[in-house]
Amino acid sequence: MVASMNHHDVGTGRTGNRIAELARRAVVVVSLLIFVAAVPSARAGELSAEQQACLRKAQRHEKNGWIYLHIEGAPRDRGFQHGYLLAKEIAEDLGVTRILWHHDSALDWPWLLDHSRQLIEPKVDAEGLAEIDGMVEGLKAAGVTSSRSELVAYNAWIELDWYWWPQAKKAMGSAPPPGPRQSCSSFIATGSMTADGGVVLGHNTMDDYQDPWCNVILDEVPEHGHRILMQTAPGLLHSGTDFFITDAGLVGSETTIGGFDGYETNGIPEFVRMRRATQDAANIDEWCAIMKRGNNGGYANAWLLGDVNSGEIARLELGLKHIAFEKKRDGYFIGSNIAEDLKVLRFDTDANENDVRLSSVARRVRWKQLMTRNAGKIDVPLGERFEADHYDAFYNRTRPGARSLCGHFELDRDVWGSWPSGPYYPTGTLDGKVVDTKMAKQMSFAARWGAACGQAFDADQFLAEHAQFDWMKGILKSRPAEPWTVFRAGETR
Repeated sequence: MVASMNHHDVGTGRTGNRIAELARRAVVVVSLLIFVAAVPSARAGELSAEQQACLRKAQRHEKNGWIYLHIEGAPRDRGFQHGYLLAKEIAEDLGVTRILWHHDSALDWPWLLDHSRQLIEPKVDAEGLAEIDGMVEGLKAAGVTSSRSELVAYNAWIELDWYWWPQAKKAMGSAPPPGPRQSCSSFIATGSMTADGGVVLGHNTMDDYQDPWCNVILDEVPEHGHRILMQTAPGLLHSGTDFFITDAGLVGSETTIGGFDGYETNGIPEFVRMRRATQDAANIDEWCAIMKRGNNGGYANAWLLGDVNSGEIARLELGLKHIAFEKKRDGYFIGSNIAEDLKVLRFDTDANENDVRLSSVARRVRWKQLMTRNAGKIDVPLGERFEADHYDAFYNRTRPGARSLCGHFELDRDVWGSWPSGPYYPTGTLDGKVVDTKMAKQMSFAARWGAACGQAFDADQFLAEHAQFDWMKGILKSRPAEPWTVFRAGETR
């Protein structure tokens, strides 16, 4: 495999650099053209009567930066509805993912698909494959060409790029890329911590701004199992950002375990386990049992879970060598990408829990301050304020940047840690979501697309000011300020 990579080492000196730069730009342009060409300007072909009947059960609408998608029925029907109604967005996100893979690895997309076909695809359950196959059919009906293998790899993108690839590259004898990202801020509280004694859960997603957008609110009603209302990205079976509610009364979120190292190729992919747990589990213990079964270390997370019927909350830290589980009816759990369990921290990570320069540690400090100061008062409006918080616990002042709960790495020159890869990197908080017991029982939650604080991001201005990121031209998109919005299962507009 190392030998197969030698063709990328073309030329030396200025000429070689110029050739390499032209080659890089060509890949970006070709990849962009591929996904732009794949996006249909109008629905292609005529739909059969069966397809039309299938689509009448589904619907999409857009609101304040979000795409709301309702799908229902058998697995293949749900997939068809999803693929057809989100064809434009799926095609675009597949194109972006191809570009990101090539940039991260210097290898082409088919190389990754070949490995995913062997590593991931055989471990996807029959219902998941049927839903993906339906998605391929829906895309085709809308004029977009994809395949089962491509959508499986796309669903497994986080664990392939963040977890498997570092191990695979190390096995090739090459220096591994930086480890998994330390991103997302979340809390869950219950009992004496909250204003009404019920469960309150808040979460924001922190990720690279050029990554595929996770601006879909998916209301999915399967033939078997529980109805799910979750945030996701176009084309995913699971959430990816992992904020969900089910009609079993479960609510959940997660934050990645920072400094994590390890991946078990014989295990079950995380996206498969997450989807099965969320659809099939009737309580917290069942949900965690499914997640632990076949754990491969892919997308290693600290899961914050709540049962709004019992008032219980839990934290599952799903390492590879060690797993930690806690459950309570009074108190809180927080997530900021630093493991809380000592064995997970010491054996599964290389994280330094004392270095408050790190985003994960500074945010952990801030979470504890907010929980202590607001004990007995926590509700949805406070949760929205928490997720939009700009306090920097290293500088001990309000300072939006890498260490604030609402992260703005793009504003910060003082960045410590392996992720992101340098100052001013365009990454940070993409959203905010909050739910309490009353809302969860109604299958609803509040969400804000874009920075949880409401600050807009101008991609053109950013790239003009930071030329080191010019490889992102064409895939880095602006995000305007959007308001908090309540979404409900079954809504039509």
